[in-house]
Amino acid sequence: MTFQIRAVTIYGKQPGQMHTVPFNPGSLNIVTGDSRRGKSALLTIIDYCLASSEYPVKSGVVRDYVGTFAITLVKPGQQLFVARRAPEAKKVVSTVLCIVSQAPGSPPPPLDDLHFVTPRDVAKDILSDFCGIDRNIRVPAIGRATLIAPSVRHALFFCFQAQNEVANEDVLFHSQGKEWRPNTIRGVIPYFLGATDREQALLRSRLRLARKDLSDHQAKLAAARELAPAAGQAQALLTEAIEAHLLQPDATRETTAEGVLRLLRQALLQRGPQVGPDRTDDPISELRTRRAELRSRANRARVRIADLRAALAENSDFTDQANEQRARLATLGLLKRDPVASDVAQCPVCDGPVRSAHATAMTLIDELSHLQSDLHAIGRDTPAIERMISAEEDGLQEVRSQLARNQEEINEVTAAFRALDREPDDERRAAIVQGRISLYLDTAAQLSVGPRVEDRTEELRTRIAELETLLSEDVQGDRLTSFLSLINEQIRFKAQELELEHSSSLLRLDVNRLTVVADTPEGPIPLKDMGSGDNHLGYHVATLLSLHEWFAENDNPVPGVLILDQPSQVYFPPDHVGEEILESDDRILLLNIFKAIHRTLRRLGGKLQVIVMEHADLEDPAFSDYVEHRWRRRDGQALVPSTWLTPEAG
Repeated sequence: MTFQIRAVTIYGKQPGQMHTVPFNPGSLNIVTGDSRRGKSALLTIIDYCLASSEYPVKSGVVRDYVGTFAITLVKPGQQLFVARRAPEAKKVVSTVLCIVSQAPGSPPPPLDDLHFVTPRDVAKDILSDFCGIDRNIRVPAIGRATLIAPSVRHALFFCFQAQNEVANEDVLFHSQGKEWRPNTIRGVIPYFLGATDREQALLRSRLRLARKDLSDHQAKLAAARELAPAAGQAQALLTEAIEAHLLQPDATRETTAEGVLRLLRQALLQRGPQVGPDRTDDPISELRTRRAELRSRANRARVRIADLRAALAENSDFTDQANEQRARLATLGLLKRDPVASDVAQCPVCDGPVRSAHATAMTLIDELSHLQSDLHAIGRDTPAIERMISAEEDGLQEVRSQLARNQEEINEVTAAFRALDREPDDERRAAIVQGRISLYLDTAAQLSVGPRVEDRTEELRTRIAELETLLSEDVQGDRLTSFLSLINEQIRFKAQELELEHSSSLLRLDVNRLTVVADTPEGPIPLKDMGSGDNHLGYHVATLLSLHEWFAENDNPVPGVLILDQPSQVYFPPDHVGEEILESDDRILLLNIFKAIHRTLRRLGGKLQVIVMEHADLEDPAFSDYVEHRWRRRDGQALVPSTWLTPEAG
């Protein structure tokens, strides 16, 4: 069982000022009275103490005279006292709370005994635990590419109905009208209804981490590739070493990577250029000749690919036309040969001879036979052509790779020659080449002895694919649909008891649009189109009571509290501020709301607490027997005691 509210306590700004408003758990609690007596502030105080990121208490007497707010939360065998200071001057909100675990039945402690040391985020986690929320669960935030952890703040969407929400035709849940809240409500509804499977939630969390690991790994691989030596750099340095007479000309025969590195190390150990015959060959010319050959090969490959594609297209065109011609000639198969006179065809309808058409028919049949033979031949040729195109494209790609490596070598040799041209002395020229070789070998050595980045891309992709396969079997959607179907039955039952418009139709809670919809023969009717304010109020109450029945009966982690602020407002003019007196019809409609609340409370047997702040004060026992506090101006009763409002207190 989750928590309910035992009391709301306020501490004045003057020493010793303390006022507690007690409530009965598991029952209906009504606070009635005149306007501006602090009734609506009860909801905002509870909201603020439950780790709100804002300061929801409105300007007025409460803000002016109260310095600290507190609530007492209870559940079987446990009690938690939560206090929070009002924001200090120039601060938007107080960021620390006081949370004290108490023995059940303990009174609120005096202000001097409170220590405000718990940061708001930590307090939110403590309250979420006290509410029974599994903080390891992550659910997708609808409309955002993120996952969120459900908390007590999300559970309050289903517990509060502020004065501007309780009969609102456009919003059904608390704070639904604020930016991004609708997407958050949509995201957490499956969890609080019990449709989210813990194992599936963990799989989604692992999938998110696996995708992040893949992204990070690919970034590391890219960084490692940037640090690695260029593919053609080693071969270009080998050419430079030969030109600087650090190696013999036959070194160009070496093509393996290990062999090239061995020769470069050998060149690095030479003490100046070797004595040998002057070289007359030009490495740039050789590289450019090689490049011309590669380009020629690439051009020939492109021409062959174009020719093969043209042949493939011609085959396709011929096949289309031949198939069309064959379809027209296929009906000739209906003609049958006369077994006695082979030159006479028979009509397929009457079996009579068809002599006059025999020659023409036989000619056409022969053409059909040739067409089928041609189509068969083309059918054999087409796959062969496609394989040839694929082979040519692979060859072209290899030539392109060789061209890229050739260009790298040309760039390296050209850059080296520009440097060497400025150093005519052979000794200095060899020293420059050795310096370049040394830098290259140092880089290669760092990469070989440093932490090597192993390519785990395929492993990570396989893991992601496996998780996606497991998640594809998630039945959360089916469970949510099933649960909503059962809740919809209760909404309709309560709507019929309240005699609301469209209650005879099928009613459903639309979790995408966050409203109640009546499905009628004329089409769906959303809440905003369902008549007057008393219908909007009735559907709010019917929906929230049905949800809390589901929460309580299935032990879902939503506080067992429903707070309604002034449901009777739909029966009074907006500017009415006096003691509320209802007309008889409106009185009956309002009493029906309270009777529906009583039926739900009896059914749940103490698992739900309802707190109602009201202007009206009805004589009916369904109302009057449950009034816990009457704050009338004539009696001086209010949330903030009148003794606090003296000039000395202000």
